[in-house]
Amino acid sequence: MHGTIESTAKLDALRERATSLPLEQFDPGDPELFRTDTFWPYFDRLRREDPVHYCKDSMFGPYWSVTRYNDIMEIETNHSVFSSASALGGITIRDIDPDLRRESFISMDPPRHAAQRKTVAPMFTPTHLDNLALNIRARSAECLDNLPRGEVFDWVDRVSIELTTQMLAVLFDFPWEDRRKLTRWSDVATTIPGPDGLVATEDERQAELTECAGYFARLWKERIEQPPKSDLLSMMAHGAATRDMDAKNFLGNLVLLIVGGNDTTRNTMSGSIYALSQHPEQYRKLRENPALLDSFVPEVIRWQTPLAHMRRTALSDFEFRGKQIKKGDKVVMWYVSGNRDEEAIEKPYDFIIDRARPRTHLSFGFGIHRCVGLRLAELQLKIIWEEILKRFDHIDVVGEPKRVYSSFVKGLETLPVKIAA
Repeated sequence: MHGTIESTAKLDALRERATSLPLEQFDPGDPELFRTDTFWPYFDRLRREDPVHYCKDSMFGPYWSVTRYNDIMEIETNHSVFSSASALGGITIRDIDPDLRRESFISMDPPRHAAQRKTVAPMFTPTHLDNLALNIRARSAECLDNLPRGEVFDWVDRVSIELTTQMLAVLFDFPWEDRRKLTRWSDVATTIPGPDGLVATEDERQAELTECAGYFARLWKERIEQPPKSDLLSMMAHGAATRDMDAKNFLGNLVLLIVGGNDTTRNTMSGSIYALSQHPEQYRKLRENPALLDSFVPEVIRWQTPLAHMRRTALSDFEFRGKQIKKGDKVVMWYVSGNRDEEAIEKPYDFIIDRARPRTHLSFGFGIHRCVGLRLAELQLKIIWEEILKRFDHIDVVGEPKRVYSSFVKGLETLPVKIAA
């Protein structure tokens, strides 16, 4: 008990710092704020007092923060000034060594972006999703039926990772027995190297990503020699805009699709359990009326915001909301802040599963870079919860989650839960 009081006092002190610190010292991209879940008051204050904020000094260098919903939409749709090109730094606050940058269609500007994105888009059409739904339901049912009763287990590992990794293996037609490699590569692709991290150094990170590229290159060779099929790898191998990709573009698109299919769904799946544990009245409402799943799913996606930000680079000097953004400046759109903007979303800090407009959120981005797989993510969440509600009266969260040390991926590493015997 003493430990809990001590940790609560420490968190309160961290939050208090956000109200007393001068704005010019704000560094909202500090991953430690996300690991400790203490970033919220920083963004609340920025939206109120300095919605387009410049941080002069951080572990990621200087950057602008855009924190209001409508301002984020404006930056997101202004491609003539704000670029997502990997050559300029790409889509994350963290700069990658220019020699190690890899293009993907999310880190391209128009018109090149559209051709590569269009290659994989057929995977996510309504007809294809209907076919995938049967597969998702069968795997969800099997996963849930194998969960232990009356004992504590990690929801993230047993359910969120397992189901999203299975889904990725299906989407890529990836060897089933090696599917956990996909989870590992996704985590390594987005991790910050360090003594306590998944990898200690950038060299280690690159070595694992090279292993990923080599594994997929072998599968690619098989696909090229086979007639076109309906998996993502075959679509790219036979697509006019993607079949001649260079090695960096190839790995860039692979990492994009792996991270996109892994992090967003997995962290929202974990976040949904945690959100309902924090709001028992909403859990009761859902059990009494499972039809609310249609609005519950987008509300969870808003609430969790599985990717905290996207970044752009200014192509020219530009005045925005009275601030002078210079050519080459890094501009970070904080989705996690826009999704708590009182001016755009009513009662944004409340988790309301029957919201009137639950799709008013930025979690999937906006405009041409809006997540290509968003309907699949929603489908997976809806099906897993349909199957949960059939089986369990309640899933109890029995301890605090361990959160990811990252200001890009907003996720849970572990979540201890218990299902009554």
